[in-house]
Amino acid sequence: MIGFKDFFSFQKNKFFWINIIGMVVVIIGVTWGTLAWLDSYTRHGEAHIVPDVKNKNIAEATKILSDGTMKCIVIDSNYVKGVPAGMVLEQTPAAGARVKEGRTVYLTITTTSVPLVSLPDIIDNSSVRQAAAKLKSIGFKLTEPELVPGEQDWVYGIKYRGKELKSGDKIPHEALLTLCVGNTHLRDSLALDSAYIEVPPLHENESDAKVDDSWFN
Repeated sequence: MIGFKDFFSFQKNKFFWINIIGMVVVIIGVTWGTLAWLDSYTRHGEAHIVPDVKNKNIAEATKILSDGTMKCIVIDSNYVKGVPAGMVLEQTPAAGARVKEGRTVYLTITTTSVPLVSLPDIIDNSSVRQAAAKLKSIGFKLTEPELVPGEQDWVYGIKYRGKELKSGDKIPHEALLTLCVGNTHLRDSLALDSAYIEVPPLHENESDAKVDDSWFN
C-alpha cells in the first residue's frame, strides 16, 4: 500500500508547481480576456447624450443624430395647422438621455395631409346646442346657421361648402360647417302661404263697366 508520505511526495516535484502556476495564469488570462471582450462588446461605461431635435426638419434632425453616432426612424406623422411638413414633433428617447453608440431615435413628424373625420350622427337627431357642442369638441368650426322651416332649433341638415352632408361622411378636420336649423316662424309662414288662395283680378272690361241708371228711374 502507498503510505501517507508517499501520497504527498509529488509536492517536491517542481513540474507539479510549474503546471499549477501555468493553470492559474491561464485561468486569470481567460477571465481577464472574457471580461475585456464583454466590456468592449457592451461598450460598458461608454454613453452618448441624445441631442434635442424637436422643431427641426427631418434633414437637420438626421444630420444632428448622425453626428452623435445615432440613427433615426420616422414612426408616425401628425397634421399641425400652420406647421410645414417634415418638422419633428416628438422623439424617443427624449433629449438628454444617455444611450449607447448606434442607438436608434424614433421620430414623429408633421404632415400636410389634413386628416379626414367622420361626421357624427346628429342630422335630424339633435338640437342645435347639442350638435354644435359635439361638432366643436371634434374640432369642426361652424358658420351662422341656415334657418329652414321646421321645429325650433332642431338640426335638419349639415352643409360643407354648400354641399349637403350625411352622417358618416368623411370631411377634413377643422372644416367649416353650416347647420340647417329649424325655425317655427318660417314653418308657420310657409303653412300660411300654402293655405292662401289667390283671387284672380277683375277683367278690365268689368272694372270699366258703367252702371245703367235706368234701373233707378
